[in-house]
Amino acid sequence: MSHQYSSQPWLSPSSDTEDMTMLLAPRLAHFAGVARTEHVTRAAQEMRVPQSTLSRAMVRLEHDLGVDLFARHGRTVSLTPAGRTFLTSVERALAEIARAADEVRADADPATGKVAFGFLHTMGAETVPGLLHAFRADHPRVRFSLVQNYGEAMLERLRAGELDLCLTSPVPDAPDLVARRLDEQKLRLVVPADHRLAARKRIRLAEASDEIFVTLEPGYGLRRITDDLCQEAGFKPRIAFEGEEAETLRGLVAAGLGVALLPPPAVPRPGVAELTVTAPRAAREIGVAWMADRPDTPPVAAFKKFLLSRRGSLLP
Repeated sequence: MSHQYSSQPWLSPSSDTEDMTMLLAPRLAHFAGVARTEHVTRAAQEMRVPQSTLSRAMVRLEHDLGVDLFARHGRTVSLTPAGRTFLTSVERALAEIARAADEVRADADPATGKVAFGFLHTMGAETVPGLLHAFRADHPRVRFSLVQNYGEAMLERLRAGELDLCLTSPVPDAPDLVARRLDEQKLRLVVPADHRLAARKRIRLAEASDEIFVTLEPGYGLRRITDDLCQEAGFKPRIAFEGEEAETLRGLVAAGLGVALLPPPAVPRPGVAELTVTAPRAAREIGVAWMADRPDTPPVAAFKKFLLSRRGSLLP
């Protein structure tokens, strides 16, 4: 039996797609169940909903769509051509929802879930691999999505929900973030091996005021620290090259293109000498940050607890 429907203003061609989605979404699983069984009573029993509720839901679904999805034959039903077309897309949508549900449940699983973890490039060669090795001794199946970037970019990704935690420097201070200091890393003045200062073990930064510097680009935490330390030493650095990665800067120094303030390398780099800076105090704090109002999944909570337990011993 065919149904006649009057046009409704919310179903006009200019209707908002999101409004239609909100109308239809709760009924899609019910529709698929009726379409699969071709019997409202049987579908109601399988889905454990009252038959009257299911019948009304199907009528309302057809009303909202403005088309007949079922041909009714007593207690049984069969799909109309429009119903078969609709079912194909509904099954695809329900399968995608099921896949997404499985994925988020898997990511939150205490034993096998996932942690999206960001860290500075300078932490990647030695510090982070060591941390992950130690953590997985007790959590061998937890998975990690690793992101290397500079501090501001990582905080943007943290706010966007793309990261759960990040190791960064300086330790951020923002109302929407929670940050904890974990360790401190001394910075050295790195000069070419044949430089006039290369034979020195220690140096006051003011003694390098006439040097050409190579630094990270603006926006990097280490660049900000470099600028602040030079200002504290009484000068503004003359910068010849700006890069994105500390070891590249070391290579530029080895090539005689300038000097740089850098954290210690994972392995000694030939062609440079690394001097202890005695004044001002040259160091950067390393901290872990996360969103203040975002609940942790069990694997994220476990890794956060592990990182906080490494305070004072984070760096090799």
